[in-house]
Amino acid sequence: MQSHARGHLVYAAGGVLTVHTERGTSIVPANRAAWTPAGFTHYHRAHGDTDMRIVFLAPSLARLIPDHPAVFLASGLAREVLLALTGPRNYDDAAPAYSRSARARLLRVLVDELREAHEQPLHLPEPRDDRLQAIARKLYETPADNATLSELGKTIGASTRTLSRLFRSELGMTFYEWRTQLRVYHALVLLADGHDTTRTAYACGWANPSSFISAFTNIIGTTPGRYRTSRQTTAHTSQPPTVVQPSG
Repeated sequence: MQSHARGHLVYAAGGVLTVHTERGTSIVPANRAAWTPAGFTHYHRAHGDTDMRIVFLAPSLARLIPDHPAVFLASGLAREVLLALTGPRNYDDAAPAYSRSARARLLRVLVDELREAHEQPLHLPEPRDDRLQAIARKLYETPADNATLSELGKTIGASTRTLSRLFRSELGMTFYEWRTQLRVYHALVLLADGHDTTRTAYACGWANPSSFISAFTNIIGTTPGRYRTSRQTTAHTSQPPTVVQPSG
């Protein structure tokens, strides 16, 4: 666990990352960028063969994007800027890749691109209520569990109505929306580990591959098969080093 005085972007040039904060878990598949504002205690976790890039933002730029953890789809331009800012020559003091003024201009372009991008529905909020936490722990451990909210409520002594209200008030979504997000998170991890669509669908609780493909596409914006293909392509074309560029 760590926190920083400056907010930072974490970019998955290849693979799948998760960023965990007290607010919940941000899922960062390839070609997404997760934003963690300054002061948020967090940790990162990589799943599969992952190429992680980090860019820190000065307060003057950080204030232009959300003050809460968020995930953005990286445009083609944003991707190239992120890769450029975290290239191997950024740590060569004798021959830096960019001057201070050039880095400042690139960072402004990056922030402008993120401001034009829509936040991705890839942040899984963390419940605070003890009853919701008990349900969350159970489903994290067994995402294929198809118990209804009523059935889960009986195991912890809470009514369906109470739990439904808590999901809405604390997490801003229904139980079924939250569980679908959780399952897609697990699906991304399994796909990153090389599992095929059918095996992933059943392991994450979908009754059949077609319903999994539909849910995955609604959230990620592409099918599981195309996502696996693009992930493999991205991993082969991105720059090899994994570095951190703490630009101001």
